[in-house]
Amino acid sequence: MTFHANKVFIGKDILTFDAFIKQAYLARVQLSAAGFYKTPKIHWDRSKGQGRPFYYYAYGAACSEVTIDTLTGEYRVERTDILHDVGRSLNPALDRGQVEGAFIQGMGWLTTEELWWDDAGRLRTHAPSTYKIPLASDRPRIFNVNLADWSENRELTVKRSKAVGEPPFMLGVSVFEALSMAVASVADYRVCPRLDAPATPERVLLAVTRLQAMV
Repeated sequence: MTFHANKVFIGKDILTFDAFIKQAYLARVQLSAAGFYKTPKIHWDRSKGQGRPFYYYAYGAACSEVTIDTLTGEYRVERTDILHDVGRSLNPALDRGQVEGAFIQGMGWLTTEELWWDDAGRLRTHAPSTYKIPLASDRPRIFNVNLADWSENRELTVKRSKAVGEPPFMLGVSVFEALSMAVASVADYRVCPRLDAPATPERVLLAVTRLQAMV
C-alpha cells in the first residue's frame, strides 16, 4: 500500500484518499494511534541534589541593541542577533521560527507583561485588554537568527537533532540587559541602575530619574 498524489494504491486497486478514509470509517477501522516515550538516561535524586535531569542541552546566544527616550521612558529594540544550537536541524525554517517566537515571548515577559492585583487580591491583568503582550511592531527592527549548522547532538536523537521549543525563551534577557545598560549610560556607566522587571516604560523612566538625581 502506498500513498501518492491524494490517491491510495493497494496492489492494482486505486482509491482516492477520501474514499479510502470513508471505507475505513464504515469498517470501523481506527486510523489514529497513540504512543508513550520514556526519555532515557535521566534520573534525579531530589534529597541529594544529584543526577541527570535532562537528556541533552541546547545552547544559544543573543545580542540586542535598544534606544530609550530619557524623557518618557519609552524605548524600542533596534537590533537583535541570535545564534542558536538545534543540533542537526530537521527543518531549518521551522527551527528559526521557533527561535524567533520564543525570543519575542521572552522579551515580552521581561519588558511589557506586567501583572498587578487590586486591593482585594484579584488579578486585573488577566486578558488581552489589560495584559500587554508583544506585537509585531515590537519586534527588533533588525532581527537576525542563525542556527549553529556545525552542531550535532551527541545523543541518539532523530538524525542528531535537538528540540528548540523553549530554550530560546531565555534569550529575551538580552533586551532587558540592553535596557539596563542604556539606563546606566545616563550616569556614564558609573552606577549599576536599579531596573525592575518587567521593564515597562514607567520603570525605565523611574530608573533614569533615580540616576539623574545622583549625577
